[in-house]
Amino acid sequence: MTLMAVAAIAMTAAMPLQARKKAATKNATKVVYTGEIAKKVIGYNGTTPLNITITGGRITKIEALPNQEGPSYMQRATKKVFAQYEGLTVAEALKLKPDVATGATYTSEALIKNIQMGLQQANTSKSSKKASKKRKR
Repeated sequence: MTLMAVAAIAMTAAMPLQARKKAATKNATKVVYTGEIAKKVIGYNGTTPLNITITGGRITKIEALPNQEGPSYMQRATKKVFAQYEGLTVAEALKLKPDVATGATYTSEALIKNIQMGLQQANTSKSSKKASKKRKR
């Protein structure tokens, strides 16, 4: 083990428990599955479920899950839509008015709706945790 690793472990151990919990929460990773949340959102050929990965409050990855959309349309839509969201905070992404991919409009619109519903779910669960913490005090 390097000297820096030992120092980091010692500093972490010396941090108060509350500060360690806060640091862990700040960098926590959450994956939101939109298959159930947006099961009525239909693209051109059916549903377009996603996994949205949020780390430290920012969208780090959006992954298209198996669906019935045409592969070329799905590829065109995911490339255009996902790039607009990745790196944004949940709050920034919820305010975003993204562009759709030309030639894959229905698929793009379904992806955008899935993302919005997934982020609203992530934002709601975050808000409810804060509210329950306030009630416990």
